[in-house]
Amino acid sequence: MINDKLPKIWYGGDYNPEQWGPEEWSEDDRMFKLAGIDVATINVFAWALLQPDEETYDFSTLDATMDRLYNNGVYVCLGTSTAAHPAWMAKKYPDVTRVDVQGRKRKFGGRHNSCPNSPTYRKYSALIAGKLAERYKDHPALLIWHVSNEYGGYCYCDNCAKAFRVWLKKRYNTIENLNKAWNTRFWGHTFYEWDEVVQPSELSEEWDGNRTNFQGISLDYRRFMSDSLLECYKLEHDEIRKHTPNIPITTNLMGTYPELDYFKWGKEMDVVSWDNYPSLDTPISFTAMSHDLMRGLRSGQPFMLMEQTPSQQNWQAYNSLKRPGVMRLWSYQAVARGADTVMFFQLRRSAGACEKYHGAVIEHVGHEHTRVFRECAELGRELQQLSDKLIDARTQAKVAIVYDWENRWATELSSGPTVALKYVDEVHKYYDALFNLNIEADMVSVEEDFSKYDLVIAPVMYMVKPGFAKKAENFVSKGGTFITTFFSGIVNENDIVTLGGYPGELRSLLGIWAEEIDALFPDQKNRIVMKQPWGELQGEYDCGLLCDLIHSEGAEVLAEYGDDFYQGMPVLTKNQFGSGQAYYVASSPEKSFLQGFLSNLCAEKGIKPLVSAGEGVESARRVKNGNAYLFLLNHNASPAEVQIGEAEQKDLLTNETVKGTVTVPARGVMILESAYQS
Repeated sequence: MINDKLPKIWYGGDYNPEQWGPEEWSEDDRMFKLAGIDVATINVFAWALLQPDEETYDFSTLDATMDRLYNNGVYVCLGTSTAAHPAWMAKKYPDVTRVDVQGRKRKFGGRHNSCPNSPTYRKYSALIAGKLAERYKDHPALLIWHVSNEYGGYCYCDNCAKAFRVWLKKRYNTIENLNKAWNTRFWGHTFYEWDEVVQPSELSEEWDGNRTNFQGISLDYRRFMSDSLLECYKLEHDEIRKHTPNIPITTNLMGTYPELDYFKWGKEMDVVSWDNYPSLDTPISFTAMSHDLMRGLRSGQPFMLMEQTPSQQNWQAYNSLKRPGVMRLWSYQAVARGADTVMFFQLRRSAGACEKYHGAVIEHVGHEHTRVFRECAELGRELQQLSDKLIDARTQAKVAIVYDWENRWATELSSGPTVALKYVDEVHKYYDALFNLNIEADMVSVEEDFSKYDLVIAPVMYMVKPGFAKKAENFVSKGGTFITTFFSGIVNENDIVTLGGYPGELRSLLGIWAEEIDALFPDQKNRIVMKQPWGELQGEYDCGLLCDLIHSEGAEVLAEYGDDFYQGMPVLTKNQFGSGQAYYVASSPEKSFLQGFLSNLCAEKGIKPLVSAGEGVESARRVKNGNAYLFLLNHNASPAEVQIGEAEQKDLLTNETVKGTVTVPARGVMILESAYQS
């Protein structure tokens, strides 16, 4: 478990008492008890109060808050306060503020405005983290450290330019190696000295977000910026660790956030935490995939749901209220997929600035007689009832989906073949098909051990990193099933094309050669025509986006294109490789194709659905100490029937014993306990 001081699912959230006074604090204490709040995240943005000038530190207010919370039964997730630097720092040390992609120097304001390569920021952030750890190392309220907040944003200042060159020297050793890796003979970009290298901004190589003249340069700058921000986290982490070697340390991530390589970050965190903010129209399966991705950052270790809103957000275009029951439902969705905490932003709603309309457990009215508070209090009672049964329970999936941030960067930086290709969307299509089949899946990195799985799916594996092809071959040769798709095996880790024919290093495994890639306009479709019925797949299906024109080099052709000049060419192939099979899907198919395709493969591998249920019903399972905990989540506005099998199971929320067909209430939840059977 995260910290055995509190052996239950933690319940609480972000709390900013510095924005209030004694009268509100007293009410907070009373209402936290009513709601079952047992953890408060504090001091996230309080640097300006803790350090009013360069030499002065004042912890008196934080001392009082720590003591008050603990005396009222609330533990603390203690922030290091470094998510926003003080005004005096920006005034005295201009290097601390960022330069944006257009070359403009930022002023003091907003947040996440600190340059990650600023010597000033690094010095003072590490100092205050160390002082906090030294001061509160023995405080009984301290459960976990929260470093900074929602790291993100790039900088293009001179300090970053210098640090980028140092980073490049470590990566490439010589300027000749760098020129080769970036293919700088294109457009006369050869570099002779390291100080000739500049960042890829709108003053040099980039424009309109992900558009660039030199993919290698832009790709490396994303790697460098992710590493730079991670170094800032590690500086604070290391200072804290000196004083509190046994207190876990985390920072809050943001799901599929594009700018940071979270698989690298996960290795440096004792527990992964993240902030979940879907909108009312976000697909249920996308939120589920995001939870599974966060669980995958540390190979299946449970994570923290650090933030969600009890009611509505403030920053989306349309900040819809969560309908009655949805907050509870989405909280249990997180728990079902590996969360050992349910926490909110925020516990008391701010009175001013941009988050005053962001939802909170305690609303502006200031009392407990609100719909939102009643729902939060009821959930708090249920989580207390569940006790420690679910803490550290794991998922036992036999299907893995490979997700890679560097591959995403490379895919979306690519100058063609289509602006419509979105890596996350293509990954989600495969996840969504499994989700609707009620089949568990892990989201994994390219470094994960594939031998734990029967089926590994790697959509749009455009970039093939060193060793990945051999790893996939080894997995398949020993009996595994591997799937990849169009626009795979094209480039190496430096975004240089692997010559000799697509899909490059994956060609032998897949038994095909891709000669050309056709980009279809949004209103264009082609057809996948099955050569003969195969289980759930028969007849024809729409496909689009991209169409690889492939030739079989030993692979069995299962389906062909139905239209255009490449009518009759393969679109779905299967290659026997050792004891296993490798499949290639040469276009982006419609939903029904993917569900039939993956249903067939799972049936062949003996991978069974958790339950039989209709649309809008989600299932997930966690396993602990020989017991399985099956979550049934009904996202529909009406009751839903679910077939769970004939073995008796106990509903942890009602203590009733059920079997066969159960009815899950509208936007309702069931958590069914039984003996685990693999």
